[in-house]
Amino acid sequence: EVLSTLKSVIDPDLGSDIVTLGFVQNLKLDGRDVSFDVELTTPACPVKEQFQLDCQQLVQDLPWTNNIQVTMTAQPSVQETATLGMSQVGAVIAVSSCKGGVGKSTTAVNLAFSLQRLGATVGIFDADVYGPSLPTMITPQDDTVRFVGRQVAPLQRNGVRLMSFGYVNDGSAVMRGPMVTQLLDQFLSVTHWGALDYLILDMPPGTGDIQLTLTQKLNITAAVIVTTPQELSFADVVRGVEMFDTVNVPCIAVVENMAYYESADPEKIQIFGAGHRDRLSQQWGIEHSFSIPLLNKIAANGDNGTPFVLEFPDSPPAKIYQELASAVVSEVAKTKFAKSMRPSVQYDAESHLLQVSQNGVGSTDEEHVATLPPAELRRACRCAACVEELTGRQILVPSSVSDKIAPRNMVPTGNYALSVDWSDGHRSLYPYRQIRAL
Repeated sequence: EVLSTLKSVIDPDLGSDIVTLGFVQNLKLDGRDVSFDVELTTPACPVKEQFQLDCQQLVQDLPWTNNIQVTMTAQPSVQETATLGMSQVGAVIAVSSCKGGVGKSTTAVNLAFSLQRLGATVGIFDADVYGPSLPTMITPQDDTVRFVGRQVAPLQRNGVRLMSFGYVNDGSAVMRGPMVTQLLDQFLSVTHWGALDYLILDMPPGTGDIQLTLTQKLNITAAVIVTTPQELSFADVVRGVEMFDTVNVPCIAVVENMAYYESADPEKIQIFGAGHRDRLSQQWGIEHSFSIPLLNKIAANGDNGTPFVLEFPDSPPAKIYQELASAVVSEVAKTKFAKSMRPSVQYDAESHLLQVSQNGVGSTDEEHVATLPPAELRRACRCAACVEELTGRQILVPSSVSDKIAPRNMVPTGNYALSVDWSDGHRSLYPYRQIRAL
């Protein structure tokens, strides 16, 4: 009866109840007294207090119960990785950009401290050997390098664990790409991170061999792409998403830095253009995008060693970083359940129809399968070759697509989209919500 009652508590990110998801643990009855744990995917869950209140109230409303004890816990941080120092890291979040100077490190630092404010145990690793920025952006409480056995203990600031090549080596390094990736792999291995819910990886800028090798070796959970509103930057975002796509790392959010200047009116003046949030959502299914204002204090705090969100925790930009942190928490949780959450799309050659299964994680309903002609999906492609990017006007002539067209290959891209290779040689990317709408 208790478990049946608790099925009313729905996880808003995973779309299922906490009993079906296996969150309810150690249920004990002692006469009229009831106690149980609710084991969440992360201690930084933004709705954990609401979960606790809902569970308490629902069980308290049962006529036979008296004392109710609900203990909120979180799953242990364990990552399957060959890197020794990261064996207790729950999730690795890469913060990436295709070029330098767009505020990537600023985003990584403020994201890390925003996650820590949510209750998570967080570390940040500066992977830029050529020009490490973490020592400038964060002044540790104690800069003495200490060892735990044969491993290096990370430095700390306000509970966030820090490691950078710049903390242990004065000056930047001059070396070739293969040497850099080998050095970073060893550096991560000999850092005693301990139990972390999230390790923020401040990636070196670019999409070359160093970035690709790091992504492959470090078992990255998800990526946050950092850019600016200029038109050229949209192409950089596309390259970044495609790089992570090749190694099956979902891009869960995009941050546009210097998105606007807030005048005294207050009017938001978009100095560098309107940005690309709608295009990213339509073409790639990236549902979380954040605009950070052009603000002198954000840059100044990056130079004085104190993260902006620490000095101005209640400011509007700090609240945006907090929203970014909450989005990362929910998307990482979704990633763990991604295979069972996203719809299944298959092609039946005999009927020449796409079959779309709508069931999500933990669904107890009979499986609902919708069908869709392949040509209808092909004609709905919204890539740059099929739809004019600035106006949204369709370039593709629908009648030019044969009714006999068929998918040759279909692969999920991240949490929200499906990549399709068509028999006419075209490749399309469809957000799942677009497929459901069709």
